[in-house]
Amino acid sequence: MRIDQLLASARERLAVAGSPSVRLDAEVLLGHVLERDRTWLYTWGDREIGGDALSRYERLIGRRIAGEPVAYLTGEREFWGLRLRTVDATLIPRPDTETLVEAALACATQTSGRALDLGTGSGAIALAFASERPDWQVIGVDRVAAAVTLARDNAARLGIANATFLESDWFAALADQRFDLILSNPPYLADDDPHLALGDVRFEPRSALVAADDGLADLRHLVAAARAHLSPGGWLLLEHGMTQGAAVRGALNRAGYGEVTTLDDLQGRPRVSSGRFGTSS
Repeated sequence: MRIDQLLASARERLAVAGSPSVRLDAEVLLGHVLERDRTWLYTWGDREIGGDALSRYERLIGRRIAGEPVAYLTGEREFWGLRLRTVDATLIPRPDTETLVEAALACATQTSGRALDLGTGSGAIALAFASERPDWQVIGVDRVAAAVTLARDNAARLGIANATFLESDWFAALADQRFDLILSNPPYLADDDPHLALGDVRFEPRSALVAADDGLADLRHLVAAARAHLSPGGWLLLEHGMTQGAAVRGALNRAGYGEVTTLDDLQGRPRVSSGRFGTSS
């Protein structure tokens, strides 16, 4: 079958299945199978595809129709311009989380320092920050061994030498280490959040999504525990749900952080709250 005909057929089936990104899904999956970019697919739309390549593509389209995330089907996702490997043991990096990276970079005004990414998953946040601040030492931790292995692999593939990754349940393996910057995208969905039944989230690890206390338990724990690991004047930055900004700011203020604020994501939704340790509010 010709490439253009194959893509048209795939788009039609994905549309019937309710895919939110019909054209992108069809093209990314075919580009993955053929090891070509989307521009090549447009340029050579009259080329015939058959055999194993066609069979592999049809299997991937079938799995996407069933709802599986494209990032898991291709095994990769771009974040902050970095091509990261993805596996189903970790969350899929999302554009909204780039707000957390931007906020961290704005706080990292000194030439060098130490940053900690809690619950690092694929290493996306730690590696994005490390790529922009090569003179900083960046540590990412995760309690899931498969996530730590993946993050280390991504760092090696990208040649980012100033980021290291450890297996740790939050701060457990860090003893009395202190950091100039601590950032995290922790679980923050409530157990009954309707988003858990929608889209890619259905296939992502629930342990990385859901927290007790209406999704606030881990956020509140990090606000309290981070004080023992922040250097004076250090920043804590937390990603959270769009309705949780007031609660997180309240927790930061009660814990004695100063300069407490919340930033909006790319869609204009409250997404990242931060505070500075050792300063007056």
